[in-house]
Amino acid sequence: MAQVSSNGISIVYDDLGQGEPALVLMPGWCTNRSVFRDLAELCSRRYRVLSLDWRGHGESGSSGDDFGNDELVEDALNVVRASGARAIVPVALSHAGWVAIGLHHRLGARVEKLVLLDWIIMMQPPREFFEALDGMQSPDRWRETVERIASVWLSNVENAALIRFVREEMGSYGFEMWSRAAREIAAAYAEKGTPLQRLEGLDPALPVLHLYAQPDDPGYLAAQRSFAAEHPWFKVERLKARSHFPMFEVPDEMAAHIEQFVGL
Repeated sequence: MAQVSSNGISIVYDDLGQGEPALVLMPGWCTNRSVFRDLAELCSRRYRVLSLDWRGHGESGSSGDDFGNDELVEDALNVVRASGARAIVPVALSHAGWVAIGLHHRLGARVEKLVLLDWIIMMQPPREFFEALDGMQSPDRWRETVERIASVWLSNVENAALIRFVREEMGSYGFEMWSRAAREIAAAYAEKGTPLQRLEGLDPALPVLHLYAQPDDPGYLAAQRSFAAEHPWFKVERLKARSHFPMFEVPDEMAAHIEQFVGL
């Protein structure tokens, strides 16, 4: 375990393996780096892996002040600087993808590729998605909303470690963090459109791999494959998993796809 100061806040991260590009594993909101435990170990056999806890999450510190995506970009940037890595590939879970895109904006060509994990990447999210974000920002409805979302994430899941992570680790965060997450997620979609719209606007194009398990709608995969056929920089793979956190269910499959995409 290592740590670095990010504007006076201690950011804790694991530094495993060696070589470049280094993989920077970035958890989503209301999660910590333990979500990547198995994946980090597998990937570190071939790559250097930097796996971090955001401020206010996991073992990292907190100033008690409000923060958002911009501050998370600073956290990731300071971890990269402290590590000395020159070339990196962010591996971002869900809405940490917005942070990864922000990191690319700051580091430019040093971000060689981008791996996105189980993100609503392609289409404009349905009305229910934004209703859930509103519910997460309500002092009266946030807990019910988070429980409903967790039930979708864990639908038909039997993996005990994953269930424990969602119920105990993610369940340990209160209204302040969940409402903050919802605010930042909603603002990103409002300002930047869908993730693929934002990525499509990058010049030069950045190679992107999307690995996901939910939703299991065949049309969602078909739409992404159609986009990939017209945009060679984009690749997509649906994993043989059930949950929103396939790194718990199929870490070997996920690591193999990442290794094939990143290369050496």
